[in-house]
Amino acid sequence: METKRVLLIAGGALAAILLQTASARLHAEAQTASALSGQVTSAEEGPMEGVVVSAKKDGSTVSISVVSNAAGRFAFPVARLEPGHYTLKARAAGYELDGACAADVASGQEAKAEIKLTKVKNLSAHLTNAEWLISMPGTDEQKRFLLNCTGCHTLERIMKSTHDADGFMEVFQRMSLYYPGSTPLKPQRLAGTANRDVERGGHGGKTAEWLANVNLSEQPTWAFPLKTQPRLTGKSTRVIITEYDLPNPLIQPHDVMLDREGNVWYSDFGQMFLGKMDPKTGKVTQYSIPVVKPGWPEGTLDLEFDKDDNPWVGVMYQNAIAKFDKKTEKFQMWTTPKEWDTDGGQLGHLAIEGTPVDNKVWIKNSDVGNIYRLDLISNKMENLGNFKDPQTGKRIGTYGIHSDAQNNAYLLDFSAGNIVKIDSKTKKATVYQTPTPDSRPRRGRVDREGRLWFAEYQGNAIGMFDPKTERMTEWKVPTPWSAPYDAVADRNGEAWTGSMLTDRVARLDIKSGQYTEYMLPRPTNIRRVYVDDSKNPGTLWIGSNWFWMPSTK
Repeated sequence: METKRVLLIAGGALAAILLQTASARLHAEAQTASALSGQVTSAEEGPMEGVVVSAKKDGSTVSISVVSNAAGRFAFPVARLEPGHYTLKARAAGYELDGACAADVASGQEAKAEIKLTKVKNLSAHLTNAEWLISMPGTDEQKRFLLNCTGCHTLERIMKSTHDADGFMEVFQRMSLYYPGSTPLKPQRLAGTANRDVERGGHGGKTAEWLANVNLSEQPTWAFPLKTQPRLTGKSTRVIITEYDLPNPLIQPHDVMLDREGNVWYSDFGQMFLGKMDPKTGKVTQYSIPVVKPGWPEGTLDLEFDKDDNPWVGVMYQNAIAKFDKKTEKFQMWTTPKEWDTDGGQLGHLAIEGTPVDNKVWIKNSDVGNIYRLDLISNKMENLGNFKDPQTGKRIGTYGIHSDAQNNAYLLDFSAGNIVKIDSKTKKATVYQTPTPDSRPRRGRVDREGRLWFAEYQGNAIGMFDPKTERMTEWKVPTPWSAPYDAVADRNGEAWTGSMLTDRVARLDIKSGQYTEYMLPRPTNIRRVYVDDSKNPGTLWIGSNWFWMPSTK
């Protein structure tokens, strides 16, 4: 019997501007009686499989979603919907609700709702980033440049723009001066001489010319047909999705993790807060992180838990890392020594999995890629410098940094296709290449067997490096342009990733190599994926770290 999976996502709405901020989990749930059921149909298709149907009770901060089966039927378990009046929504590529839809759920009774969909009038407003990529003309090399854009905004903004080539070059220059956690509600300029390489090795001039040919700079509409991905069917429909509204539209939950008590914690990419949510009540508590570098952008990225169950965060352009003591509710900060500090200093990532072995914390500084080790006994930092690819001589462009049980460090080379292992005792670095060249590994996690699991952002795959055999294995995600950001394996023989472009979560059966994907209820930009496998079956929590603003055109 196929196990049903449950995905819980947090999100919020703000009047005319829809702000996607989210935290999520997936776990198995047995078949139960229904509180609300019905069928999804359209004039074009009749009964429709793979439609995400969402229900939100009046006044609630929680939404529940299910997916229609092969007969177009959907059902919400009794345990998921308490009595009340619910607004219903639906998501299916190229379709929208044919009028408002609602249902009244009463105790002890099964409510019914028939959902009718109609073709959308403006398909461009409904495309995912991946659907824009499969629609627009151009080579894969040209399109790969746009993988650098979707961390901050949709491709819809580019495609509906009227910039010519010179205009795009001005935009590239302007974007290089902003913090990556900026949103239209809270833009943050970098300070001093700091800037970002938004081209990431691309050819700005040629890219600008190409974009000016595919946007609306020369014509009122696109000269190519808009395409959508087929809806997910079969196993992909066996999922329940629960969304929590977060209280502040500025919240950007970049990383999401659970502590041992089951509380949900998140790092805020655009603000100096560490967040905690009670998954039973949805109550959110925010802890203010001290500003240690006034005038520099504010926000955090990496979130980790130490052996004492205290959270740590990388405090980005504050050039610091922070540990939060849950008992005292106080932060302890470590900052880059003044002699190493630069305007572009950025301590976004750290690794503490192996810290109990030698009391040392691995830290990555994104400015020139230096790797630090913090000694928790002396509170002093050691600078190991940066490392180079022995074949090309290029600097390793480290993004994620992870440690194993012996506190050896792994660097994920986001500028090429390398995994670098640093021996904790000798400090010797060994470079290993991914099977797919220039796969751009981004983030991952070391499992209980000491294997490193990672996401290949440009390779469109989950990768695994086994240090015992020094061999790598890849599993390509089936949906094109998924651009996975992170990957993690659970103890149940599955590995997970989420897409920054497709609004989908992917679940890999490691033994068979087969994927099952799940569609999310609305635009979602997934970064960190976190598995809580303290119970069987386990749970996967994700966050959407992204501001989505629907087009007004």
